[in-house]
Amino acid sequence: MTRTANADHKIPHRVALAVGAALGLALMLAGCGASSSDSEASAPSGASASASTDLEPDTKNADHPDVLRAVLERDSNGSWSLDVTLSSEYDSPQRYADGWRVMDASGNVLGEHTLDHDHADEQPVTRTQSNLEIPDDVDVVTVEGRDTENGFGGAALEVTVPR
Repeated sequence: MTRTANADHKIPHRVALAVGAALGLALMLAGCGASSSDSEASAPSGASASASTDLEPDTKNADHPDVLRAVLERDSNGSWSLDVTLSSEYDSPQRYADGWRVMDASGNVLGEHTLDHDHADEQPVTRTQSNLEIPDDVDVVTVEGRDTENGFGGAALEVTVPR
């Protein structure tokens, strides 16, 4: 059996099924991506607590890096560790994502992390900021990337502080 695409071309049934299956899989996977408002929080036994947020990359915004993921975890000393994944597809030794900052809801900077060199061969790149102090009255932090030429900007993420 064949299905007709138009009067001049016929598509074998197996090809049509394969294309349909591939499109269905692509749509299903696209639906699994988390949005910037999605977050997970957990409080395992002991003193640790963590929260993470994920975002799909914005490859059209080449002026700034995008924060794709941020995972916040309470350390045994009461401070926080923050794992940040940045995407800067334009990274080169001349211009690259050189860090991020963590802010409270009022825009107060709680901490900054600097990347000393490009990560053109490691995209996206994930690094950890340790000893981050987050006041007890702060429930949400925003993580924003920085570019060597354009400063702060790009897709930022909000992360709920697990308490």
